[in-house]
Amino acid sequence: MKKVMMMGRVSCGKTTLCQYLLGQELRYHKTQTVQILGDAIDTPGEYVENRALMRGLTVTAVDADAVLFLQDCTDLECRFSPGQAAMYGRPVIGVVSKIDAAPDGQAVENARMLLRLSGADPIFAISAYTGEGVKELVDYQEGLE
Repeated sequence: MKKVMMMGRVSCGKTTLCQYLLGQELRYHKTQTVQILGDAIDTPGEYVENRALMRGLTVTAVDADAVLFLQDCTDLECRFSPGQAAMYGRPVIGVVSKIDAAPDGQAVENARMLLRLSGADPIFAISAYTGEGVKELVDYQEGLE
């Protein structure tokens, strides 16, 4: 797996996805600082939620081959700005997370739209609990140059 940096709001599924990819037990863990977990860089959600901390994400992205923007499909709020993907100088992949908890198909489509507006491309819908969509995401990012 290439080195990827995961970013998104608090509780959007970044750490859970890291745990799934590493074959670890899925358990809640509040990420307080940037952490390297295998080939994943797990970032605190506060870095996206507080614009003053955004610099930390820009600097951390330098160490990644790709950036993952995670948008929880059960969360109607988005913290990614339109076109934000352009600021990282890396491929930015959109990830609609928690599809196993989606109230309906429209929730997943709404999350896709928000990620599209941010400039993320392509976009994958996943569940780290069921594993749905994760293989396709990993296969894609492994194929990046």
